Amino acid sequence: MFFSQAGARPRTWEATPSERKKWVEVFKACDEDNKGYLSREDFKVAVVTLFGYKPSKIEANSVMSSINPNTSGILLGEFLNIVRKKKEAQLYRNEIRHIFTAFDRHYRGYLTLEDFQKAFKRVAPKLPERIILEVFREVDQDSDDLVSYKDFEYAMNYGQNEA
Repeated sequence: MFFSQAGARPRTWEATPSERKKWVEVFKACDEDNKGYLSREDFKVAVVTLFGYKPSKIEANSVMSSINPNTSGILLGEFLNIVRKKKEAQLYRNEIRHIFTAFDRHYRGYLTLEDFQKAFKRVAPKLPERIILEVFREVDQDSDDLVSYKDFEYAMNYGQNEA
């Protein structure tokens, strides 16, 4: 896929000291009875506090299954790593939205071949027209000659789990 070959990968991101401090404070506030770890329910409250949504059962199961089986819950270091990864993913999704918006100059919520051509001419003026057409066709998942945000996001994320 063109986008994954072009290096559309999330960048690593590090929290500022004030962000880390906030995450530690949230961990401590959600650690009922000062156990030194977060239970499944404690983790859900922490995610709501930091990200504004309640994690699904699938997400909670995934997190709980990834922790050290010799502990009763999520230790501070594991929690900080989980939060950093979630924040990184959130920033990458925002970056994809920003790129899509830059392509969608008419604010229609979809991209046409003409939108692709204009965008690529600005960022890669020597790219052959046939390559732009191939990329457009590849990204247009349902072949309706329009690239929705969903199509675009899928293309930008293609191959992410392989890296």
